[in-house]
Amino acid sequence: MSALSPYVFDASAENFNRLVLENSHKGPVLVHFWTPKAGPCFVLMPRLVKLATEYGGKFLLVMLNADELPGLARRFGVNSVPTVKFFWRGEVVHTIHGADPDSSFREVLDRFIAGDANRAHALGVAAWQAGKLEQARMLLANAALAEPDNLAIPRDLAKLLWAEGEGEQALKLLDSLPPEARADARIAPLLAHLRLAETARLAPPLADLDARLAADADDHEARYQRAAVLLAADDFSAAMEELLALARRDRSYRDDIGRTSLLALFDLLGSAHPLTRRYRQALAESLH
Repeated sequence: MSALSPYVFDASAENFNRLVLENSHKGPVLVHFWTPKAGPCFVLMPRLVKLATEYGGKFLLVMLNADELPGLARRFGVNSVPTVKFFWRGEVVHTIHGADPDSSFREVLDRFIAGDANRAHALGVAAWQAGKLEQARMLLANAALAEPDNLAIPRDLAKLLWAEGEGEQALKLLDSLPPEARADARIAPLLAHLRLAETARLAPPLADLDARLAADADDHEARYQRAAVLLAADDFSAAMEELLALARRDRSYRDDIGRTSLLALFDLLGSAHPLTRRYRQALAESLH
């Protein structure tokens, strides 16, 4: 295989650590696990060689015959071929099973070959998907520092924190962004959802909120908390009714949180949902 391109190498038990693991600290290394018995391997192999030549050294391609090196195949959990594993900094960060189209390989390669911040972002997402949470947090945090204007990075970091039960930290992260970033379409819906979820988690019982609103219909915090509690109980209609009332009563309260929360729910439910159509029209009428 190495004769086909200067960027293609054959793996052996002796050279694997140097060829794959050590080189992966310099750039991506793709390892194609194959056997001469599997026809799809011979379909994929020339396509991978062509990609390696086209990318001109931006990644290394290593061919590993799983029949000759079964120990390495088992070490990396390869149960079928063809399998291609993407190595970065000594770790497997992505896997493609089967002879996927070239576009699948290009998509992953382009993420890892991008600038340092983009690469760290892609690696962070890949580490999260692989269950390597501490590594994912570190990579995403570093990417956010390196490229503060890329709002996809804090968005994904906030999603990770929320998924791991750290909703308060996720909310602090997004709340720390500049106003124009918080209003961005990549951030605003997630921020609205996190605010509602954290508010529901910390809110007093529904009976207490009802009593507060009975005493003062302009207790906006009680109304917002009530909406959050209702939403947590999957009572979307009642929650949206409270948010609509809040938007009608005081758009200045917490940066128009009634309206922005409704917009996030519209996005969640989809434009065809009856509640979306109903409350979108009601919201539009209330604001004119």
